[in-house]
Amino acid sequence: MVLLCGPSGSGKSLVAARSGLPVLRLDDFYKEGDDPTLPQVAGSSDIDWDHPDSWDADAAVAAITGLCATGTANVPVYDISLSARTGEDTLHIGRTPLFVAEGVFAAEIVTRCRELGVLADALCLSRGPVTTFRRRFVRDLREGRKSVPFLLRRGWRLMRTERSIVARQVAQGAHPCDRDEALGRLAAAAAGRRRQAPAAAQEA
Repeated sequence: MVLLCGPSGSGKSLVAARSGLPVLRLDDFYKEGDDPTLPQVAGSSDIDWDHPDSWDADAAVAAITGLCATGTANVPVYDISLSARTGEDTLHIGRTPLFVAEGVFAAEIVTRCRELGVLADALCLSRGPVTTFRRRFVRDLREGRKSVPFLLRRGWRLMRTERSIVARQVAQGAHPCDRDEALGRLAAAAAGRRRQAPAAAQEA
């Protein structure tokens, strides 16, 4: 499994889709809006959806290990505009030797996944604060994720802190890269896994 992280708006979903590999959306493991453990932005009444405590890391790791072990996992369906889970889905990856788990907080579980023996690579996308701000705002506005004032407050805050966000994710074990390098490393990881699978079958 490859963990794909990066600031919100950095292009994680696009890279994951272009990889051609099965994708686990880690952002679906956000906590719900009425969860009392949700953190707040300092000096504000806004929920800090960019803080790791707004996310259920344990549930995400359980889904990853389930996919690695059985090829199937039950995952929540999350509506960001409602800040709520609206259902549950079953993700099947079958006998595919590799999948991508992408999300804002993917770097938070790099160490755990490595210790569990399920990590093939960990990548951190970065496109620069201004580009990321523009892509994020257009996407969030188009999808009606939150109110415009909230999106502007959040976007400005993230633009100012993007470099520190990337630095933190790299310190947690993710390799910093642009879109093209990420796609290259995903292709290389997939090719390596495919070569290993026939060898393992022959040994069995």
